Amino acid sequence: MARPRIKDVARHAGVSEKTVSNVINDYVHVSDRTRRVVREAIDQLGYRVNLAGRHLRTGRSGIIALVVPELDVPYFAELARHVIRAAEQSSLTVLVHQSGGDRGHELAALAGFGSDFVDGVILSPLALTSDDLREHAGSPPTVLLGELLEEGADHVAIDNERAAREATDHLIARGRREILVIGGRDSAGLGTAEARTRGYRAALSAAGLAYDPAALLPVAAFRMPDGAEAAARALGGGGHPDALLCLNDQLALGALRTLHEHGVRVPEDIAVMGFDDVEGGRYSVPTLSTVAPDKGAVARAAVHLLRHRIDEANRPRDPADAPSGAPLSPQDRVVAHRLVLRESTEGAAHH
Repeated sequence: MARPRIKDVARHAGVSEKTVSNVINDYVHVSDRTRRVVREAIDQLGYRVNLAGRHLRTGRSGIIALVVPELDVPYFAELARHVIRAAEQSSLTVLVHQSGGDRGHELAALAGFGSDFVDGVILSPLALTSDDLREHAGSPPTVLLGELLEEGADHVAIDNERAAREATDHLIARGRREILVIGGRDSAGLGTAEARTRGYRAALSAAGLAYDPAALLPVAAFRMPDGAEAAARALGGGGHPDALLCLNDQLALGALRTLHEHGVRVPEDIAVMGFDDVEGGRYSVPTLSTVAPDKGAVARAAVHLLRHRIDEANRPRDPADAPSGAPLSPQDRVVAHRLVLRESTEGAAHH
């Protein structure tokens, strides 16, 4: 059976081929009723966009890349689901790539993986520098998640410093005074861990509590085994911590296991706070208090910014353009977060 073509969809829907093309390319000047009729015809006939043909005609493939450090980290898996959903709303297909936090892989993503088949990239970097970003500016359009390398790139994240301060404030309000930070990084860097550590320090300062650099427990990676090992260090360090602020939920879940094995009661002896609100924290024993970023909003903002940059890159340039046609300056979108308080800081609910 021959593969259905645009003219077959047009005939089935009772519209012109141009209208079908407008729906496929998500142009705004199509009525909701016409859009629905065309999409139903596409579904019924099993029409699939010829990406190679589209690329030749328009210079676009309709494909974007999402590049994250590790796919088996729940936060990135959950974020990918939201990005794919947001991209579908803009008729974009998402290729998901794992960088492993490797600079070479992240540079390849910035360069569009050596081809022009990717219209744009949403990238969560760990190893890139500001210089890397400047050298590859705009080819293809890129939106950064998480780490803020510099002001010269579109960027979407929560306010990590404020979120960590609120999480630490919560622990202090519960009477905790010896708060250790698993994954803490006390440097002037622009990374997520550095920002969260600054928030922790700001909360201590506001509460009149002294900051001790030894309260930061660095980790090799932000995974459960690293959290478990750091919690063991905390218990064997000679101090008497009464709270652990873990800079992601994986670290917190690993720490919970170590505390359980050592007979430490959570939260009675040591309260535990995480970051990211991944599904596993809702089912741990005890359930995990955490900072919940609005992952859906992160995804929607990133896709919206990238779609705008792609449109901008493909718009014909006219020297007579009014100043309003000038490129949009780099956008830094701050997305909402909230504290989700569960048993690891609040204790079991009493009925």
